[in-house]
Amino acid sequence: MATVVIIEDEETIASAVAARLRSEGFTVEVAGDGPSGVDLVQRVNPDLVILDLMLPGFDGLEVCRRIQKDRPVPVLMLTARDSETDLLVGLAVGADDYLTKPFSPRELVARVHAILRRVGRGGDPLASSPAERTLRLGRVALEPATRRATLDSEPVHLTPTEFDILALLGDKPGVVFTREQLLADIWGYRDGFGARTVDSHVQALRRKLGAGVIRTVHGVGYAAGDDELTPKANRA
Repeated sequence: MATVVIIEDEETIASAVAARLRSEGFTVEVAGDGPSGVDLVQRVNPDLVILDLMLPGFDGLEVCRRIQKDRPVPVLMLTARDSETDLLVGLAVGADDYLTKPFSPRELVARVHAILRRVGRGGDPLASSPAERTLRLGRVALEPATRRATLDSEPVHLTPTEFDILALLGDKPGVVFTREQLLADIWGYRDGFGARTVDSHVQALRRKLGAGVIRTVHGVGYAAGDDELTPKANRA
């Protein structure tokens, strides 16, 4: 099974999460502050990091920046604050998903499995399509095979989640996806929780690629943006 690093300074939370993940078959390592967390990630090269936002030494955002510097590792961020700004900043520096404390062990395990499916365990929404193709979406180009993205021919960093959302919408220009459909197709969630997670990732994409990259269809969901994507969608 995959290796998970937990970086959390609240010992009771760290111990409970570690015990639950070990019971699911994961190999788990734990660090209690920012600097030791960065060192641990560099040493064990985990498949996923569960990262608290508020840490001694330096905070989770700085940890996320440092561990993403050399190798994009999936990050599930934990936060006691329900601030949209905090969440967007976390997504912007490389987090793939987030949970607001308190959270249920069931939901955490579901998030972990969903993230790992997306980043190499059969979760690519475009897995059935030719790997060598490039999606050209207006100013944005996506290469599913290498998971590289460019904006105006310049590389742009997208988290695995952000890449999958944009690829799914861009692969079907004009099609409107409900939040529930996106949660099922991207996250693998079938019971509807996590709608705000979708909204936060869409906002993060708009910050990186422009407000028109994804169109909101009020009362329904999201689609590839009319101005940026749909008229120019093509494949190379």
